[in-house]
This record gives sequence, C-alpha cells and structure tokens, in this order.
Amino acid sequence: MSRRIHYAVGLLACVGAPVQASEPPVAISYEAAIQRLDRVSGALSSSSHDVHAAQDTADALKTLNRPIVSVSAQYLEYQKTLSLDLSGAKSDAASVTSSFLSALPGSFPAGYQEIVSQVTGRISQALPGLLSAIPDTLSYRYRDGVFRPTATAVMPLYTGGATRAVQRGAQAGVALAGAQQVAAQDLSQINLVRVYFGQQVAAQLYAAAQQTRDGFDRHLADARKLEQQGVIPHGRVLQVEVARDTAERTLVRAEMGYATARDELARLLEVDGAAPSTPLFVDSHPLSPVATFFGSGDRHPQARAADAAHALAGAGVDLAKSRQRPQAFAFGEYNFDHGDALPTEPDWVVGVGVRYTLLSNIDRRKTVDAAREHEMATADAAREARKAIVTETVRAYDLVETARRSFLLLDSSIAAAEENLRVQEVSFREGEATTAAVIDAHSALDLARAQRISTAYEYDLSLAALLAASSRLGEFTVFLARADQRLQP
Repeated sequence: MSRRIHYAVGLLACVGAPVQASEPPVAISYEAAIQRLDRVSGALSSSSHDVHAAQDTADALKTLNRPIVSVSAQYLEYQKTLSLDLSGAKSDAASVTSSFLSALPGSFPAGYQEIVSQVTGRISQALPGLLSAIPDTLSYRYRDGVFRPTATAVMPLYTGGATRAVQRGAQAGVALAGAQQVAAQDLSQINLVRVYFGQQVAAQLYAAAQQTRDGFDRHLADARKLEQQGVIPHGRVLQVEVARDTAERTLVRAEMGYATARDELARLLEVDGAAPSTPLFVDSHPLSPVATFFGSGDRHPQARAADAAHALAGAGVDLAKSRQRPQAFAFGEYNFDHGDALPTEPDWVVGVGVRYTLLSNIDRRKTVDAAREHEMATADAAREARKAIVTETVRAYDLVETARRSFLLLDSSIAAAEENLRVQEVSFREGEATTAAVIDAHSALDLARAQRISTAYEYDLSLAALLAASSRLGEFTVFLARADQRLQP
C-alpha cells in the first residue's frame, strides 16, 4: 500500500480510545449542527458574557459627571477641656481698684474725706487677700456624646478630560469584546467545519480501506487458485499475502480514525452520537475574482480588535494629559441633627474647590509621551492587521481554487485507475500479469480515491477560511447549497 494513504489515514487518528455511544448516532445536517453548537459552546457563551460585561461597564461609567451623594451616621464620645489664665486679669483688677480707691476721697466734701480715706485704706489693705482667693488659672472639662447624621455631596466640575477619557476607554472595551466575540464565533464555526466534514473524510477513508482489503482478499484467493494449478510460484502468493496484511493494518487505523472522528463531533455538539447528513462538497464553477472578497476587511474581527486597541490607546493619551491639568469640584454637607451638633460644626456647608498637583512623584510629561508612543504603536498594528487580512484572503482564495481544480482532475484519474485495476486482475487470472502489477494497480486506485476525498475536504476547509478572512463566514451555507459536486457519506 502507498505510504501516502497510510499518512492520510493517520492524520485522522488521535491518541486515546474513543467513547462508545450509548445510542445510535442521530443524523444531523450542517445547519442544524451550527444551531446546536451555538447553544452548547462554552467558548461562545464566554465571549457573550464578556461583551455584556464590557457593555455594562460602559453604561456604568456614563454617569461619571453626576454628583456623588452619600449619607452617614456617627456616634461620638468626646471630652473638651478649657483653660483660662486669670493672673493678668487679677493684676489689672488690683491696679484699677487701687487707683479708684485712691481717687475716691477727693470726690467727697472735706468733712467726709477723712472718713472715706479710712474706709478706702482698709479696703486697699484687704484687696490682696480678696484677689488671692481667685485662682490664677481657671480650668473647665466637659464630656458628652453626640449623634451625627449627615448627608454629603461631591460633584466634579472639571477633571481635565479624565472623565471623557475613561468613558472612551470603556466604549473601546465594548468594541474589543465585540471583536473577540466575532473571532470566537468564526473560530468555532471553522472548527465545526473541520470536525463535521472531517468525520465524513474518516468514514470514506474507512470505506475505501474496506474496499481495498476486500479487493486484496479476492486477489489472494485468485493467487492461491493459480498456485494450485501450477501457474504461479508460491513466492507470488506470499507477495499478495503481504499486501493483503498491509491493507488489513490500514483498515484498522482507518477504523480507529473514524471512531475518534465520531467521538470528537459528538463531544463538540454534546450529543451521544451524530451522523453528518450534509456531504463533502465542491463547486466545479470558479469563484468570483479575489478582489470581491476584499471589501469587508473592516468587519474582520482582527481589524476591529486593532481599531479598538487604537481607540483605547487614544483614551490613554487623554487620561495621561488630564494629570497635568487642575481639577474643580463642588461639595456640600448637611447635618440633620442641629441641636446635638458640636459647637464648631455648621448646620450645613456648601462650596467649590480646585485641586492642582504642583509636584508629583511620577514624571507626568513622560507618562504622556509613553501613552502617545503606545497610540502610534496600535495605529501601526492596525495597518499591519489589514495587510495581513488581505494576505490571508489571497492565500485562502488560492487554496480554494487549487483544491477545486485538483478535485475535477481526479475524476479521470480514478476512472483510469479503476480500469487499470480491472485489466490487471483479469490479466493476472489469465496468467499474463504479475502480482506486483496488480498490487501497484490497487495502490494507484487507493491513492486516487484518498486524494479525491482529502481534496474535497481541503476545498471545504479553505472555503471556510476564505469566508472568515473576508468576514463572510455566514455565507458558508450559501456556497454549500449551490455546490454541484458532492461526496455522499
């Protein structure tokens, strides 16, 4: 058997034993498989949650310009100590009183001045004793508890562009999550094409391997008859046996590859078993010119993700610039319990404030420069992404056309190989052809059949890649429906 056939079968076999289905496989079309995958795919569900999370974040940040109003309640236990220095007041009082008493006798008539003088003299003598009863320092200590229910409001008036930058960044995050969701959808569908039609490739290679093994069984029976008749030597029979055993080993590998392919599709769709009913297909008509696949490049998830990254970097530049600008805000506070407030607390307060950082521990100019460099890097990456999309589209287009042409050429090759095998088998039975000729004819036919199957599979995969590169993967079923060449399972 040809080594290329062995290799084609081996590509479809994976390490590990297949899981046996508990129920017979259910026939499922490609369109139904897509709908099923949309419901059960964890990757698609995860990307959808990411989009919703990004949108919710953007919605939450739309109200950054609104005031922040909060209420709070506090219970305070406090103690207040007041100290009053009376020494100066006592000295002043003594001085003033002495001056007053000294001048007081002169304000009376002469007959009374002596009496008044005696009285004021006695008072002057008693005054130091009277003042000494007053302490030099008076201390007062007060302890109490206060309940403080308050409402506070702070509203940004000017943030230097930080608010708008944050909102733009959130919207860029929504766009990025959307692009990642589309990429996940495309990757999921391409993987479905690979697994769905890959199972049919495995099934048809398995059927082809059975035909080959059965053909060698017949050839071995013919060889043994000819040996009994003395037409061919035993050595030729041994050659056929070796070829037949090789075909049997190829059949075993094909069977395992088919079982693994069935298991992979069942796991992907989360069913016990699935039998694809949509066959491998090829459209014999050429595709429209490659330029017609370039128009949707801006919708490609890679381009959308690059644009979102550029927008996010632009928001980063504005945010870095805002750190160089002042900020203005309005604030207010209202105390609901006026009677129980501290003496130094107002009943309410409103005002405006301005804040500007004179000296920062981060070089704000360098921060802006770094943000601008990042923005330019994302702009360059966006341009390169679009170039890569064009290159990917051209490459996929060429693969589709190559597979289409190769598939059409293989029809005549298979017909010639089948006729050659028939002629060689007839000639061998008549004793005119050698065993090697029959084996080579079998190998040529097996190779042509395997190439036809693998070429159809290559066409389907390349078509999916082309439509994904041009953001038209949703049209895959349209191309499938108008295909005129089908390899029935």
